Amino acid sequence: MTGKVMIVDDEPHITRNLEKVIPWEMLGLEVGATAKNGREALELLQGGEVDLLLCDIRMPVMDGMTLVKTIRELKLDIDIIMLSGYQDFSYTRTAIQYGVQDYMLKPIPYDELTGVIARVMNSRRTRQRQQQDERVKLNAVLDIANEKVLFDVLKDYTDVSHNHWLMADDEQDRAACSYLLLVLDMDAGAEEAKDWREWSDKERKLWNFAVANVVRESARKTGLRHAVIQMRDGEWCLLAEMKEGRRFDRDEIRMWIEKLLGEVRSHVKLDLHAGVWGELVDIKGLSTAYKRVHRSMQLDPEAEQIRFFAKESSLHNDSHEVIWSGSERILEALKHGHAQDVNEEMKLLSARLQALGTPELGRIKPVLHYFALHLMREMKEMQLLRKEQEEALWRKLDRRISAKDLLSVIRQTADAGMAGSSDKKKQSERTMAEAKSYLDRNLFRDIGVEEAATRAGLSTSYFSLLFKQTYGETFIEYVTRQRMEKAKQLLQNTSKSVAQISKEIGYSERRYFTKVFMKYTGENPTDFRTRLQQLGELNSTV
Repeated sequence: MTGKVMIVDDEPHITRNLEKVIPWEMLGLEVGATAKNGREALELLQGGEVDLLLCDIRMPVMDGMTLVKTIRELKLDIDIIMLSGYQDFSYTRTAIQYGVQDYMLKPIPYDELTGVIARVMNSRRTRQRQQQDERVKLNAVLDIANEKVLFDVLKDYTDVSHNHWLMADDEQDRAACSYLLLVLDMDAGAEEAKDWREWSDKERKLWNFAVANVVRESARKTGLRHAVIQMRDGEWCLLAEMKEGRRFDRDEIRMWIEKLLGEVRSHVKLDLHAGVWGELVDIKGLSTAYKRVHRSMQLDPEAEQIRFFAKESSLHNDSHEVIWSGSERILEALKHGHAQDVNEEMKLLSARLQALGTPELGRIKPVLHYFALHLMREMKEMQLLRKEQEEALWRKLDRRISAKDLLSVIRQTADAGMAGSSDKKKQSERTMAEAKSYLDRNLFRDIGVEEAATRAGLSTSYFSLLFKQTYGETFIEYVTRQRMEKAKQLLQNTSKSVAQISKEIGYSERRYFTKVFMKYTGENPTDFRTRLQQLGELNSTV
């Protein structure tokens, strides 16, 4: 790519000579503009990017030093070589203060100037490559952090206001954007999924990882910034950021999803169903949109493979809505270990079914069947079903059974879940205490929720739920808060550099640490330390 040069000199013959004598093309440059004084140069700088400025010092209207000072105040990324007919050290000193790359005396030795330009531009290009590498690393860190926060947002575990301290700079920009929301789910009751049920936990983890990678690669090809979040075993949510002004094109989205599902089928040999929220949604609406798509897909997974859902779309009928709402309350009570609420909701569900006539009971049967599947998957996610219990329930569901039998399966699943929940309650409390202790000991490492969940012997989603229930904040909120408090102590009580402190509390990328620290405290680390030092000095003199 060719760089742009601006020549600023009030002597036309010098400008002409510089344009003609310097081998610009060989240097990978071209003269994009010339100016006779600093004010004219500033006006031209508004019109486009300039990589290198060759600038005289003494000029009418606005001299070179004032121009350079203004460029630095405007934070324009321009390398500068000063030209002057005056051999005065004060000029050189001022030029150095303003970050000028070199200073040459007139009459200009063109061969020497060519070498200086080559050196300055080589240094610039090296710096730009390093900055690009750093941006790539930072974006990778931000993407990972973004996925962690978005999981909690989708689960409705965390605050999503733009002022939330976890929404630091780049994440806050994302909070202001719109998302395409896509849920990918495996039909666990399908014939082709029977082998999947028999897989070990290790095999399932590898399979989930493989699917997520295929989905990420497909999303990457669109050029959209995206996050792929595993919500549970066999279910993922893909969020793609949509630029302002981009409309929701259903046909274009369908074509892309068909290609994505084909790639998953080709690589991992299983079909997925796709549910799409029928409009772009901001971060505050993500949880509601996800729950609606998730619920609708569970109600009718035998429909077409790709479906769009919208706010105004209703479930099949009022009976379906009532039954499914009650079923979700059962699941919520199971998650919190509330046995009495489970029993009451089961009685209500049974009473509602008994009140239905035969035709309506037949129509409600698919809702019960897929709630039973959904309940089993959630219980397995929380590790509340023993292997033999799960296998027995699958054998029943694989047969053609009545609505009454389905209710019995739901009852058995709920009872097994409550028994497991009762057994695990004290164990869960110990597990969370051990997990918290482990986190506190390992804040210096870039530890993620997946690692913490694996160590606790839990799925990521269930670990996240337990952590929120136990400590009142999400895993990422707790870890980040502890790291920020540790950073504040180190900044106040040690002379360690910001980069050292960043690594010591688990941030491999110093700039990301600075972003989060600024959002958490309102100050960057250096200003925070300076303020405390000045306050300490003031107190010591009182």
